[in-house]
Formats: sequence, structure tokens, C-alpha cells
Amino acid sequence: MTPGARVQAAIEVLDLVIEAARANGAPADRLIGDWFRTRRFAGSKDRRAVRELAYRAIRACGEVPADGRAAMLRVAAEDPQVAALFDGTGHAPASIDPAERAAEQGLAPRWLVDRLAASGVSEADGMALLGRAPLDVRVNTLRAAAAPLPEGGEATVLPHALRYPPETRIEQSAAYVDGMIEVQDLGSQLTCEAVAARPGETVIDLCAGAGGKTLALAAAMENTGTLIASDSDRARLSRLAPRAERAGAGGIETVLLNPGREIEALERFVGAADAVLVDAPCSGTGTWRRNPEARWRLTESQLARYVSTQSRLLDVAAGLVRPGGRLIFVTCSLLDEEGADQAAKFLARRSGWRADLPELAAGTPRGSGLRLSPWHDGTDGFFVARFVRL
Repeated sequence: MTPGARVQAAIEVLDLVIEAARANGAPADRLIGDWFRTRRFAGSKDRRAVRELAYRAIRACGEVPADGRAAMLRVAAEDPQVAALFDGTGHAPASIDPAERAAEQGLAPRWLVDRLAASGVSEADGMALLGRAPLDVRVNTLRAAAAPLPEGGEATVLPHALRYPPETRIEQSAAYVDGMIEVQDLGSQLTCEAVAARPGETVIDLCAGAGGKTLALAAAMENTGTLIASDSDRARLSRLAPRAERAGAGGIETVLLNPGREIEALERFVGAADAVLVDAPCSGTGTWRRNPEARWRLTESQLARYVSTQSRLLDVAAGLVRPGGRLIFVTCSLLDEEGADQAAKFLARRSGWRADLPELAAGTPRGSGLRLSPWHDGTDGFFVARFVRL
């Protein structure tokens, strides 16, 4: 592909991404992969160049662009070399009309920028959410001698966490294949530290998903005690078993939940758990480094539904914790509605609980919890709070 053809290909990909964002369709990664599967003529360098152009445009545009050309014109407005490729020759995009409008530059749609500002996130700080995320791994202490660690990892604030460049193909390493390491953002690892899970305890990962945090808890518990991974998504929960086998994490029990009736499936643990982790469904505003088009998908009504679900799950979790036990609330969000405000409302409506600020190696106090962010901590954005039942 010529350089101009790559720009035109990125425009076509962006059209698909924008359409999917408006219709809550497939994520950008999948759309890009599907686009190339039907275009065998594109080599590996072409695929890499088109992908980089597309994501560069996604990160540059705040509001949802009118179309892929408008998004790429935003890149061209800042890069004369890209602008020069709009010359209409061969498969290159048509020349730029002086009257054409490029998509608006910015952090996110205006309503979302305002919500972030109200949550103490300036637009300048928020721009760190649009950079590329590094590759963080957790060294699995259950497989401590399985394989040598890949070279190039840098030490972090946690003894069992290493950081690699974004493009590292860690899944091809012997350490990954042998279960020695798990890919997990440093912020996510820190939130697991807030659980303070100990060997022999009864711990419930209420919203386990595919089990990334569950595996970290299993390592902290040294494969002893009772560890429950529950979720309402059967497909995601089914991914945990092969991951646990590779990691040498034994004794994990999976429980499929019925939304709105979670306590029925977990009835035997009512008032019995030492710790319950609620890694609640949320807006994902803290993960834009990995999914930059997600900021085009979120709506105010969706955010309101997330907030309602989080509140309900906190109440479900509260019923499972024994006196003296811990409830840990986590969201990968930087919005106070899904963080500090949610924690404050929990304490206001539930008597017999107190906040217990986690002592982590990173994070900034926010309300009764901690906020982790890419501009302060080099992590994805998270809120984590811990409550103790009196």
C-alpha cells in the first residue's frame, strides 16, 4: 500500500468505528481486525500503519466525528506530512477542500469533560488518558520457579509487578505460557492489594468477569481458604478455569449469578465472608488509554444505569460480609458518581459500617477512598474504597 492508500484505509476503518460507537457496536480492535481479514493485499507494515493512523485520529477527536474523513482531517491539521497525502492520486484520499471542517479536537464529548471537571479532573490532566498504556504484568507467586521472566521489564511500586513497553508481545514468552506472569495493569494490581486477602480466609470476588483479580487473590491466599468467583456473564466467567489451570490457582469456585437475584446463589455465604470485592460495572473512563473510542460510546443515561447497578451491588455485598469483615469497592472510573460519591452514599444508607482508607503504594485520597490515575500514578484510572463491618 502507498502512504496515501494507508490514509484512505484508515478513513474507511474510522467510518466503521464511528458507526459502531453511535450504535454501541463492536469495539475498534475487532473492527480493524475484521477489515483486514478481507483485504489480503495488506502486509504487516500496512496493517500497523493503518492501525496507528486510525488510533491517532480516535485519540485526537473529542466529540464524535461526523465521519472518518473528518477524523483524519483532524490529524492532517496537526501534521503537514499527513495533510500532503490527501492528493487524490491512486488510492489516496481526495485533496482537502479549504471549506472542509476537521473534527473537533479535545478530551471527550463536552458533557463528559464537564463531569470529569466536576470530579476534580482537569482537561490537561485528563489528556493523559489518551496516551498509550504500558504493558504491566503480575508475577504469579504460585508459579515462582516456572520460567525466567522476559527481559526488559522495569520495577514498579509493587514487588511482584513489572512494566514493559506497550508493543511487547508478552504472550509469546515462556513465562506467560507457563503461568509465571499475568497481564494486569498496575492499578488493577493495587486494587487487589486493598482487599488484603490472607491465607485461609473466605473471599468473594462478586463481579469476577474473566477472573484477572480472582487470580491475584488466589496468589495472595496461597491457594488456601475459600475463594468464590461470581458473575452474571456466563461467557466471561467460563474463561477463568483455563486461566486458573495455567496459573496453578486451585480451589476457586465459580458461581453464576442471576442479575437482581445474586443473593440466592450466594445464600450460604450471607454474613460469613471475610472480604468481598465489588469490582463493579462502570463507565470505564479510567481505561481510555486502552479503549479511546469508549468515550464516544458513553451516554448520560448509560452512566446513570451504571451508578444504579453499583449501588445495588454494594448492598448485595454488604449482606455477605461477616462482622469485622471487609467490603472493597472498585471502579475503573474517574467520575465521582462512580467513586467518592458512591462510597459516601453507601456509608450514609448503611449503619454499622466505617470507611477504612487502604494504605497503598500509590494513589491520592478522594472522599473515603483513593484515586489512581495515569497522570499521578502511571496507572489506569481507578477508584478504590474499603469498608469494615462493625
